[in-house]
Amino acid sequence: MISQLSVLTVITRLLVSVLFAGIIGIDRAYKHRPAGLRTHILVCLGACIIAMIQQNIGFNAIEMARQYPEVKGVLRADDARLIAQVVSGIGFLGAGTIIVEHHSIRGLTTAASLWVVACIGLAVGMGDYIIAIAGFLVVYAVLGFLKKIIRISPVRKLKVEYLHKVETKKFIDDYFKKNDITVEGVRFSVYKRDDEKVYTNVYSIDFGKNLDYVDIVEGLSMNSNIIKVETINV
Repeated sequence: MISQLSVLTVITRLLVSVLFAGIIGIDRAYKHRPAGLRTHILVCLGACIIAMIQQNIGFNAIEMARQYPEVKGVLRADDARLIAQVVSGIGFLGAGTIIVEHHSIRGLTTAASLWVVACIGLAVGMGDYIIAIAGFLVVYAVLGFLKKIIRISPVRKLKVEYLHKVETKKFIDDYFKKNDITVEGVRFSVYKRDDEKVYTNVYSIDFGKNLDYVDIVEGLSMNSNIIKVETINV
């Protein structure tokens, strides 16, 4: 006889959801991302609860059909209806973690991690522990270790505000050349501040595999003529 989920099963699945989402959430929080520990746990728990509700709906339909054979033809229990709403509905929360700033986009990885945590929660809620465990391990490996194993050299935008155009521009060019930083393009502007010209260059740079963008910011900031240095992910 098919019955509803037991209290022990419900509690176990909820705790497994908290464990998996908590580990992923700690990784996001440690990296100072918009959605951290509690957000990931709540998303996973919510998905897990919805999945268990969906399972119980199915169990109820089967039990009713068993007790009242005459209503078999009119009973409907779509196992994917609520789950589909979770998969599509989690998008609004993910969109809230995406930040558009200076023509760049940040937070896509966090949005994706929220979506995949919801998927893990659904797997746990449906009792598919093999899928949930395998999915959790792969997701955690991608978030925690893939970047360390595969170093992709991204093109970033580097904004530099400085004084004394000729000598400071030469310092920046020499720094790029010394550190094998390839400049893909540059935008230039100038404005006056306290009767002094402030120059702004926005570089699109590819800095290779051996130099971190933090090192670039610190290196350029050593020059006293440079007022501000900031990087923007493309």
